[in-house]
Amino acid sequence: VGASRLFAGLAPRTTVWMSHGDQVRTPPPGWRVLARSDNCPVAAMGRDDDRRFGIQFHPEVTHTVEGTRLLRNFLFEVCGARADWSMGSFIDEQVARIREMVGDDHVICGLSGGVDSAVVAALLHRAIGRRLHCIFVDNGVLRKGERDSVAEEFAELDLAVVDAGPRFLAALAGVTDPERKRKIIGETFIRVFEGEARRLEQRPDVAGSIRWLAQGTLYPDVIESVSFRGPSATIKSHHNVGGLPERMEMSLIEPLRELFKDEVRALGVELGLSPRRVWRQPFPGPGLAVRILGEVTAERVALLQQADAIVTEEIDAAGLTRETWQAFAVLLPVRTVGVMGDSRTYEQVCAVRVVHSSDGMTARIARLPWDLLERISTRIINEVRGFNRVCYDISSKPPATIEWE
Repeated sequence: VGASRLFAGLAPRTTVWMSHGDQVRTPPPGWRVLARSDNCPVAAMGRDDDRRFGIQFHPEVTHTVEGTRLLRNFLFEVCGARADWSMGSFIDEQVARIREMVGDDHVICGLSGGVDSAVVAALLHRAIGRRLHCIFVDNGVLRKGERDSVAEEFAELDLAVVDAGPRFLAALAGVTDPERKRKIIGETFIRVFEGEARRLEQRPDVAGSIRWLAQGTLYPDVIESVSFRGPSATIKSHHNVGGLPERMEMSLIEPLRELFKDEVRALGVELGLSPRRVWRQPFPGPGLAVRILGEVTAERVALLQQADAIVTEEIDAAGLTRETWQAFAVLLPVRTVGVMGDSRTYEQVCAVRVVHSSDGMTARIARLPWDLLERISTRIINEVRGFNRVCYDISSKPPATIEWE
């Protein structure tokens, strides 16, 4: 509704993502309304000097159709910034920073098999070479076959695989609160890494103590876990941020801490990672523990692993793995009555979640073909003993999160 450099080149009417409950009804003196919606009288406002702005919507998410254009206007037209940043320059900056930080020390990298930790490992390897030690922790709540596939895929990094499943499951016994799950898993991971550091220090090629732990923390992890550079609320504690213990024997190296997933993937391409690694669907650090609502037991993990493998297989067979952000199964804490053959059953319920996103900050449901959904449901019920009902989650983020816990 008002001319401004911020909105230069944007359509008179455009779609934006607005999910706040508060609103500004009238701009203060010296400010004017630049945009409005049917239910928000001040969707954007600017000072009369056209140098300061306030907006009510999220320009950084893909749901805001012309958000990138708006941000470019702010950076280059309003602030006068230069477009001289590139992934190549980011790599050079991070390699130099890591070398300065670490010196001659050795570093442990928690490698999960996902793109985040794989990119961190590639950066660290470029910076310090053989002084990097990658460790994969089998926490007992992995996807079916995950341990073997990761060990095979990352064998060239001299990967150490730690079987800590019993330790994690013992720590999670009887716990149902999702925040407690995340904090228990975060602390247990750290204690396992500290134990591995002490073991590595006994090797003749490792001089002195290992004081550094590298992990693939991203900006969305930080936003949802702690208030970072602004008044953001804690949504849930990610195991590698808000779930970390207060006292740790090692200091953290987190070179991706201010990047989003799409930027990490671009960085992975720049570093020469394989397409299989770069485009692997995200998997939460706490694993299936936050997809099992209620208590986590070995039996419930095995049940969900089988259902989740079916979802993965069918989405992949349909050619939708690259097209979707995440596709997975969830074990619900309810039972329902069913009929199998001539008998009454009272079994578990499985929810299926498939979403589209580019950075994990927002997500929309994947409108899967009915025959694909029916095939997934039929296979889970027929092939996984213990389920008699399958539901499809049709909630977007926000208001729902992608993960159920």
